[in-house]
Amino acid sequence: MKQFALIALILLAACKDETISGYAEDGAVWQLESINGAAFKARATLTFPQPGKIAGSGPCNRYFGKQTAPYPWFSVDGVASTKRACPDMRAESVFFESLRMMTLSEATGTTLILSNDAGDQMIFKASE
Repeated sequence: MKQFALIALILLAACKDETISGYAEDGAVWQLESINGAAFKARATLTFPQPGKIAGSGPCNRYFGKQTAPYPWFSVDGVASTKRACPDMRAESVFFESLRMMTLSEATGTTLILSNDAGDQMIFKASE
């Protein structure tokens, strides 16, 4: 019986999501507020729909990808998006380029901060 309990505990520990999605507010839609201290005027969101997954909306297109780095690290891979054109294509490019450059994450209550060693920073707030 002890062996069964030990195996169950090991399996439960292996299922813990060690990416940012396991530490951020569960089910939150993160609205981008600013990039490098400047208000981001367009609408862009980030969600963590499943362990190791990201999704959301840029100013023009919906996107999805993988995030497998353990918290507090952050790294997006395989980001794909729809291909609609819109008047905010410049904001779209800034959003996706910034997201790809982030390497660290910090989730505190309703605030999510993505940053990197160069001092770049994206601040998101959980929307209601």
